[in-house]
Amino acid sequence: MEDRFESAMTTVYGPESGMHYDPDQLLTTDPADGKVLLVDYDLERAARTLTKESLEGRPWNLWRYAEIMPVRDPRNRLTLGEGGTPLLSTNRLGAEIGLPNLLVKDEGRNPTGSFKARGLGAAVSRAKELGVEAIALPSAGNAAAAASAYLARGGMKAIVFMPEDAPDVFKAECRALGAQVFLVKGLINDAGKIVRENSASRGWFDVSTLKEPYRAEGKKTMGLELVEQLGWSVPDAIIYPTGGGTGIVGMWKAFDELEKMGFIGPERPMMIVVQAENCAPIVKAFHAGERHAPLWENAQTIAPGMRVPIAIGDYLIIDAIRQSEGTAIAISDADLLEMTDRVSGSEGMHMSPEVGAAFAAAARLREEGFLSESDQVIVFGTGSGLLHTDLVAEGYPVLDPNDSSVGEIIDSAYQQG
Repeated sequence: MEDRFESAMTTVYGPESGMHYDPDQLLTTDPADGKVLLVDYDLERAARTLTKESLEGRPWNLWRYAEIMPVRDPRNRLTLGEGGTPLLSTNRLGAEIGLPNLLVKDEGRNPTGSFKARGLGAAVSRAKELGVEAIALPSAGNAAAAASAYLARGGMKAIVFMPEDAPDVFKAECRALGAQVFLVKGLINDAGKIVRENSASRGWFDVSTLKEPYRAEGKKTMGLELVEQLGWSVPDAIIYPTGGGTGIVGMWKAFDELEKMGFIGPERPMMIVVQAENCAPIVKAFHAGERHAPLWENAQTIAPGMRVPIAIGDYLIIDAIRQSEGTAIAISDADLLEMTDRVSGSEGMHMSPEVGAAFAAAARLREEGFLSESDQVIVFGTGSGLLHTDLVAEGYPVLDPNDSSVGEIIDSAYQQG
């Protein structure tokens, strides 16, 4: 049914340069300054058909909000059933940490198990519309898997570059989806260097994080959905595990568009960025009063989605934090692992280590008084724990049904928890 609704896209523009460009040319970064490009819409036109009433009959996928999404021809709107992820209560854990109104938006329900399906679904769809045949990108894992899936769906070629030590599940997932997989000695920024240096000569379109305008449009649907699920209101705070930060940029843009279309007022949630202690460039820059975050040397964390030592959209992320009176916080690997296990055991939600970091941040910010007991707080559960079973402790008791000591082994295991 969303096929009946037309995109109101007008231009792509540079928020720093103020320059506007024809969206029907293939662009990456702003030709004027090399910075991020975003998509602009005729919101007055969009609001004529994108209404609360019209949404009642639309599927919960990327194209639910077709008027403010960047694909004109419905035949190019690729979908694998992404979006419509649930908002789940965390009654037991929320009460324990003093946040009874703590909810999690479970993005692990998306195709390929993470929120990356949204951004890559939009980027690949728009690239297909613009005639692209092959896409390359660097990734810590999740983005590569999502890109591979949507490129296969669109009949296009995927070339993905990820750190050599990325979890094996991502490598296997990409290969199974038909991608050409390259492993890189180094981190995601090193993979990005290879993509930049080889894309033009080989005819690849580079969809690195915020290196083209359309991934952010897919990610903004998290904000659109959240507001709709909350009855057209915004929460008090959003806690978001952050690597490249496209989700923060996209959601901040979504709130602005919703206000201009009359869906919400000027209220905004506090945007809270969470990074790993040993890879926290945005956190460091924010607390230093800076707008740009230099490369974080020797980045290390067991949460691959947060092992991003530099972000091209750093200034947009930090702007959103400051404008919303939010904050940025770094969490140790030990604390994020402990909280990942705690969430699984107390709420039945097996989520990625990045999500554990976000929950750990919620607990610390409540303890420090930054968050209040009455606050409605949304943690973005950016990925499924099924992609990170390597982090689950092993050492399972093995039982021989013919061994008389089975009972003793069981009792010992019970006592150890």
